[in-house]
Amino acid sequence: MAERTVEAMLDITNKAAENPDALLAELVAAARKLAESRPGVGAIAGAAGRVLAAANGWRHLDLEHFRRLIDDEGRSLIEGRRRAAYSIAIHLSERLQGAAVATHSASATVREAILHTPPERVICTVSEPVGEGRAFADELRAEGLNVDLVEDAGAPAAMADAGLFLIGADTVFLDGTLCNKIGTTTLAEAAAGHGIPTVVACEIVKLAPVDAAAGPKPSAAERSLFELTPPELIAEIVTEEGSVTSDEVGALVDRTPFLREGYALLLPAANSVS
Repeated sequence: MAERTVEAMLDITNKAAENPDALLAELVAAARKLAESRPGVGAIAGAAGRVLAAANGWRHLDLEHFRRLIDDEGRSLIEGRRRAAYSIAIHLSERLQGAAVATHSASATVREAILHTPPERVICTVSEPVGEGRAFADELRAEGLNVDLVEDAGAPAAMADAGLFLIGADTVFLDGTLCNKIGTTTLAEAAAGHGIPTVVACEIVKLAPVDAAAGPKPSAAERSLFELTPPELIAEIVTEEGSVTSDEVGALVDRTPFLREGYALLLPAANSVS
């Protein structure tokens, strides 16, 4: 979704415009529509915000240089996200070696980490209502991994057989709250009950520089698919820059200026109610 967001914004840069300010206005309008389309998916707002933050700093340039730099920034973001997934896999490798790992839904970042350092065993949940865990389990098996697929009803009990609950993220908020597939909270509670850490694999572009209460309001469709998991259930958030705890997310956001700058440009969309 982040890549498609950036590609859509790069298409906008080729539109006719009188000057950089006019083109920036077009980019902001497009970015807000993209963010409004899936308010619960932080990668869309994060990717769009990064492009906007960069463009806002270049608006004094002539139009052609302005276009070229935005194009460079967008392509750099797409390539950087691919590197980010690999970096996260490296950071997780020691924890995955020889482990029994439970996961929920079908995170591409988790997939990258698991394929980089195959654990001894992977426990996948079916992850209804969409059931994407079935295809995820089949994909991992095709790569030669030892995978057990468990129905959602039996997934909390299956946590007793895991040593790590590793999940992706749709958004991680400033206060450490996680937005992820529905069912995540129940599984994180079960993991905690068995003394198993819940670890989130999350690219920095998915961090939202606001607390969950001030974040974008999900649509009715999203509320049936995603939920908020409180920070106290999250042991660690692993990003391309390393690992942080939930209460350290704010410091990481502060070290990443484009998150706040981009979000400020998207603010009307960020505070909208779908």
